[in-house]
Amino acid sequence: MDTELARTFLEIVATRSFIRAAERLHVGQTTVSARVRTLEERLGRQLFVRKKSGVILTPAGEQFLRHAPAIVQLWQRVHHAVALPEGHRAVLTIGAEVSLWHPLLLSWVQWMRRSLPDVALRVHVDVPRDLLDQVASGLVDAAVIYAPPSRPGLRTDLLLDERLVFATTDPTFESINSPSFVAVDWGEDFKSAFASGFPNAVGPGLSFDLGPLALSYVLAAGGSGYFRLLAVEPHLASGKLHLVPGMPQFSYPIHVVSSVDADHALLGPALAALREIAVAKHG
Repeated sequence: MDTELARTFLEIVATRSFIRAAERLHVGQTTVSARVRTLEERLGRQLFVRKKSGVILTPAGEQFLRHAPAIVQLWQRVHHAVALPEGHRAVLTIGAEVSLWHPLLLSWVQWMRRSLPDVALRVHVDVPRDLLDQVASGLVDAAVIYAPPSRPGLRTDLLLDERLVFATTDPTFESINSPSFVAVDWGEDFKSAFASGFPNAVGPGLSFDLGPLALSYVLAAGGSGYFRLLAVEPHLASGKLHLVPGMPQFSYPIHVVSSVDADHALLGPALAALREIAVAKHG
């Protein structure tokens, strides 16, 4: 079966829309519709029903959903096997959000190179939605993501219950409304918790939607804000940053997402090492 048909089917399931599926696949809506017709003709069954609330699966579509991820992943595994670098027995591709690659993935890559040198590594950084798509399609074997949504065919495991802590270059810091405060967009859960913890906070004069960039700014220019504990620990130890006693901390759970049909003989030891590194750094 043409894997593009299966990929298109999975995108429609994920978005519940032919239009949004076309946007995410970077093709026209007519192409998506044509692929669905071709797939339905080959299977001899209708797979979708369009309603005002969105596209829903027919019973046949529900059955095909059980197999579509495996079809895509099988092709990707074949492609990886054919493209295997000389001197290596396997290829492993790990993805992560931009704000999560440091320091976990750096330490993990070092461990992999020391412990499993015959496994070729591909480390990929991307936005969460695309990482989930890539895991579902087999392009990425596992991805490190904050609070990923549930998706058919994917397995989600807690990697680390990271904390967002208030760190500052000024140990005399007194108020969240200080002009030196730098806001960081850590997601909707953090926004809600922050609003509850600081009901009198005013709008910040400077905000970032990328934590590592905000941290680099604070280290270079001075200031304060909420950052991942693992990211600021070296700067706390060096005295460049300080924690303010009494400031609330917020949960920031980090998960690893993989396919339910992944090659766990290869992926299992790699993820076990990643968990051990996460626990060691967090502890």
